[in-house]
Amino acid sequence: MDQEPTPDPLTRYVQRTANRIRAFDHRHPLVWDLHLTAFWTLAALIDANGGWRNVTRNPDAPLALVLALSLGFSLPLIWRRSHPRAVLLAIAPTAFVNAWTGAALQAQLLQLLVVFHIALRRPLRSLWWTTLIFVTAVVLTVRHPQGSADKDLVPVLMSVVLAAAIGITVRTRRSYTEALEDRARRLEIERDQQARLAAAAERTRIAREMHDIIGHNLSVITGLADGGRYAATKSPERAAQALDAIATTSRQALGELRRLLDVLREEDTTGPNAALTPQPTLTDLDQLLDGVRAAGLPVHTTVDGTPTIPPGRQLTVYRVIQEALTNTLKHAGPEATATIALSYADSGAVTVTITDTGRGGSPPDNGGRGLPGMRERTALYGGTLEAGPRPHPERGWRVHLHLPEELPQ
Repeated sequence: MDQEPTPDPLTRYVQRTANRIRAFDHRHPLVWDLHLTAFWTLAALIDANGGWRNVTRNPDAPLALVLALSLGFSLPLIWRRSHPRAVLLAIAPTAFVNAWTGAALQAQLLQLLVVFHIALRRPLRSLWWTTLIFVTAVVLTVRHPQGSADKDLVPVLMSVVLAAAIGITVRTRRSYTEALEDRARRLEIERDQQARLAAAAERTRIAREMHDIIGHNLSVITGLADGGRYAATKSPERAAQALDAIATTSRQALGELRRLLDVLREEDTTGPNAALTPQPTLTDLDQLLDGVRAAGLPVHTTVDGTPTIPPGRQLTVYRVIQEALTNTLKHAGPEATATIALSYADSGAVTVTITDTGRGGSPPDNGGRGLPGMRERTALYGGTLEAGPRPHPERGWRVHLHLPEELPQ
């Protein structure tokens, strides 16, 4: 993948310097305004010292008038950024007197700075009356013998158009840059929000997996421990078998937890630990049922069809069966039995019904993660899940899962 070219050191230096100057000007705008105003005021006064006579139409203009006009053109520039229209209106009488007397000072070109800032910071309709001020000054100049409207008007209008065009170009560039920065900020905020949502979804998934692993295996261990306690006095061999089953179930639970934690480790997914993912499939169903039967719950299964479904759907079926049997172990009572009916269609649809002969009644994990977790898994594949007591006169609990045919993407 090609990398973006890195700017050369000179370019980076210029960018850093420009950013520092802009940041300083943003914090202290008056410093730059004072420096620029002082520079142009000094330039205007130097021109008033005699240079103005090279282009003037009235060499006999009083020196005091020339000095006053020079200051009138230059001093208001200090407010050119904050109040450009007011500055141009303040300079307008000076421009009219300059044209009427024929002094024609070169300092009148400083008005173009104000035109630039009007185009940069104010509505563009302001340029109409700005142009009118310049045209009026040209008309007043015609009263002198050297004046000519045809000769003077075109250069003035071209200068105004050029100053306005530069201001509009800079304004457009700034707007474009601000839009890009705003978009970058919004994308950054959206990225953070997506990361938080993904983290919340991952926490929910991990909590669901932890509930399925720990809740089921602890229920099996509890059932085995109760059975072993009753058998300890009458049948030590049965008690030893219960202890062996507890050890096996505990190791299985620890193995699944290790695989889950391996997935959460921030390591290279191509390493050997990447395959250790807590994703049981339907081939692990027999092992699950053996552990439940060892805990004292008889389970009968019937299978119709051949399971040809992807691993994600197999995990959903496995977890729903596991949760239903865990609830039966917890709440159904010592004499309960369970029945699992699995039906696989050729189209990929799956139907699972888990029933028991326990006490029935209210949902066994009311307020917990069991039933909500099953419903969340089912909803991922557009399926339906029904869980509740079996209809009278039957006793016990029924969980019915249906995953429809998986449509091609």
